[in-house]
Amino acid sequence: MPDIMRAPLWHEMAESAGLTNPDGSIGETIYGQMTKFAAEVGAVNLGQGAPGTEPPEELIEATAAAMRAGFNQYAPGQGFPQLLEAVAAQRSRDFGQNVSPDEVLYTAGATEGLTAAILALLPRGGSLVAFEPFYDSYPAAIAAAGGTLHTVPILPDGHGDFGPDWEAFDRVVAEVEPQIILVNTPHNPTGFIFTADDLARIGRAAASVDAWVLSDEVYEQLVLTDQGHVPPAVAIEDSARVVTVSSAGKSWNTTGWKIGWVIASPEVRQAVQTVKQFLSFTAGGPMQIGMADMLSGDSQFVAENRASLQARADVLVPACRTVPGAEVSTPRAGYFTVVDFSAVTDLDAFELNERLAREFSLVGIPVPALCRPGSPAYEAYRSSIRYSFCKSVADVDKGAQLFIALGGHLRENPDALRSKR
Repeated sequence: MPDIMRAPLWHEMAESAGLTNPDGSIGETIYGQMTKFAAEVGAVNLGQGAPGTEPPEELIEATAAAMRAGFNQYAPGQGFPQLLEAVAAQRSRDFGQNVSPDEVLYTAGATEGLTAAILALLPRGGSLVAFEPFYDSYPAAIAAAGGTLHTVPILPDGHGDFGPDWEAFDRVVAEVEPQIILVNTPHNPTGFIFTADDLARIGRAAASVDAWVLSDEVYEQLVLTDQGHVPPAVAIEDSARVVTVSSAGKSWNTTGWKIGWVIASPEVRQAVQTVKQFLSFTAGGPMQIGMADMLSGDSQFVAENRASLQARADVLVPACRTVPGAEVSTPRAGYFTVVDFSAVTDLDAFELNERLAREFSLVGIPVPALCRPGSPAYEAYRSSIRYSFCKSVADVDKGAQLFIALGGHLRENPDALRSKR
């Protein structure tokens, strides 16, 4: 058999995303690992950010109607016009972003959109600056493009909130002169929301080195405070350098449908589409039509879903705070709360997550898995775990009960989570 390593790109992508095991074999993503682990030990899975509630029946019916109407073959490469028009209208209605349908590209989820954009816009040997922690597809796409990832930490402020290290941002941009600055807002896993001033600052930095701003906005509709989501394309003066990526999966509880989109000037959209067409070409024809109906209609589901998430956060977050010494974030947006156990353990987040799973039936995502090993963010989140409140009401309630039990156990046994037993 020919040597699989003579074409090493696949392995470089896996290694960049932290998927290589000590023996050189390739493992699953941290999300897949923790889902499997939770099932093995019978723990409540508060790890992967997949909704535990279903999409609205009206969306199912609209998609079924599209199937019966014959939208079952290849969709146009750019996407069905109905979806492109609906996304353009939604961006204007919800965020004041003026978008033409010619600027919208359907992608098989936001991950494909991000990957296609990085492949299209990052030159070989180029640099991309992202905020850390980050979604694990970023480094894999950068490796595929032959580029280098540089990061700027988003750090805890000690009061349940987070903020970027702006001094580090200015320094990194000046030193590496990146071709792309990638912004995830609202941010996974912290829920931090970049303000208009923050984004204008990023835009000025991008202009100073002639960089693209690539914006990952998949949690755009899941803001749980009055602050509101501001798209970089709205806040940045030179909006033509902004490439926006988002999707319907999180807002409409359809992560398995893979309905995403890229928004960029027509010339840039065409470049991204040229790459994307050789990844999936197109997909999800009836789902595109069903989602177009929802985006252009008067459905109240997104607001109801947001309220439901807030209600579940209001159950899980206070329960996490019953753990003595734990620092628990207040989610501004998204699916997650971040719990820093450093005051009650000397274990790292990976070891701690395993112990909590086996002894207290709780599984989350170790935040260092979303960081570069040894980076300032990795060290800051050394004993932090991300927990999802997007799971079913039953799972969130059960998780809350388990956290309360953990808190009671630690009050009686303060050293229960330390390595010396």
